[in-house]
Amino acid sequence: MSEYVIGEGTEVTLHFAIKLQDGQVVDSNFASQPARFVFGDGNLPDGFEQALVGLKVGDHMDLTIAPERGFGMHNPSNIQVMPRSQFSSLTLEPGLVVSFQEPGGEVPGVITEFDDSKVTVDFNHPLAGQTLLFEVKVLDVQPCTPSS
Repeated sequence: MSEYVIGEGTEVTLHFAIKLQDGQVVDSNFASQPARFVFGDGNLPDGFEQALVGLKVGDHMDLTIAPERGFGMHNPSNIQVMPRSQFSSLTLEPGLVVSFQEPGGEVPGVITEFDDSKVTVDFNHPLAGQTLLFEVKVLDVQPCTPSS
């Protein structure tokens, strides 16, 4: 069994579940393949990653992630009102996720409301502003092998 603990320079294999405070599961891989990532590679929000520091193989914990350490606070300036004409090819409904091409890549937004002239799109992450419960079961921790 691995003697390493999660931190800089480690590759981690784990099962996880992200839950809302009421216990509703938002995402989980407990019933499927475990996730594998290199600590610090940007695949996990920093707050989730930092909550794992010091854990070792066999640890099974519930961690609380505050909004500012998870998906951020809900930001009113991330809500945009756009002309309805930009959406002429879509059948609109509240909750519809649409993607916009930006210089940095695709940016998803959620239609929150619309009328004949305008559409309101929320670009906040759907979990922004939420305190989340992060259940993790650490399966393996290994030193990173440098890429050649």
